[in-house]
Amino acid sequence: MRRKTRAVQVGSVTVGGGAPISIQSMTNTSTKDQGATLGQIQALYQAGCDIVRIAVPDNDSLLSVEYLVHASPVPLVADVHFDYRLAVGAIERGIAKVRIHPGNIGGFDKAEQVLRAALRHKAAVRIGVNSGSLPKELLARYQGPRPEAMVECALEYVKWIEYVGLDQVVFSLKSSDVAGTILAYQLFSQAADYPLHIGVTEAGTLLKGAVRSAVGLGILLSQGIGDTLRIALTADPVEEVSVAQEILSSLGIGAKRLRVISCPTCGRTSGDLISLAQEVEQQLKDLSHIPLKVAVMGCSVNGPGEAKEAHVGIALAKGKAVLFRHGKPVELLPLSHAAERLVEEARVIASTFKG
Repeated sequence: MRRKTRAVQVGSVTVGGGAPISIQSMTNTSTKDQGATLGQIQALYQAGCDIVRIAVPDNDSLLSVEYLVHASPVPLVADVHFDYRLAVGAIERGIAKVRIHPGNIGGFDKAEQVLRAALRHKAAVRIGVNSGSLPKELLARYQGPRPEAMVECALEYVKWIEYVGLDQVVFSLKSSDVAGTILAYQLFSQAADYPLHIGVTEAGTLLKGAVRSAVGLGILLSQGIGDTLRIALTADPVEEVSVAQEILSSLGIGAKRLRVISCPTCGRTSGDLISLAQEVEQQLKDLSHIPLKVAVMGCSVNGPGEAKEAHVGIALAKGKAVLFRHGKPVELLPLSHAAERLVEEARVIASTFKG
């Protein structure tokens, strides 16, 4: 059951309050380069990203904010560290949300100016607590960046937010330690009803980062914790969106998407199943938004049954491939044409889906 949280408006996207879980990513271009940054924002939007964060590390980057806000197809978040004036400036230039960090934005007097600017301009704020840069006094008291220290830091900000009267606030409590991240979010969700931006920070390169993120976020989402998410990968930001979509789809959350299922290889496999599955997946990448199930199976043990469960599929057997459509075998193919015919049939079926 989904945890009940307050609703926060990030431009046209609602976070929390029972709204669909939104997917975020962050540009890795220099924000000063307006063309490159907008190009990446558009690529993320096309991939299915709902909210995009941009870095605002200096005044030159701040000068690009207004242009990007007006040109972007999705709400933008300004990522600001160290200088609260950059956060205030981004809010004044129309940014939908700013992300500030308790460990480096300064004391309450500086954070208060950001919060009050957000209140005046109806912008949202994310309080992003990271284990890597907690206030020194908390690190000393807890003898390190423990989950409990992260939660105490976040709850201290809850007091400041309530003092200012701002209710459009999202919290995150991220660590590169998966177990610590899970515990921090669990503890905070028991103490406050603010919506949560979930993620495992500095998760790593594509494969390892995807696995670590899937474990951490999968556990949290299965417990009803999480209103918006980012998969933090050392990779093309578009890959973050793909991994996020796959995690949500695997849990039955959000819109159904293309699923290419394929069996593990074994001694019974007939043909180069690995290359075949990779080719089919690559050729159907543009159909990722279609709720189509495609099966690529390698032998006659589970292959025919799994292929029958898909909208379309192939099962390899004795150097050939059987094409299944809606559960029925329709064609016997040479392996050399199997991928081509499967992709062709998948596209025909995809064209029948509405919307």
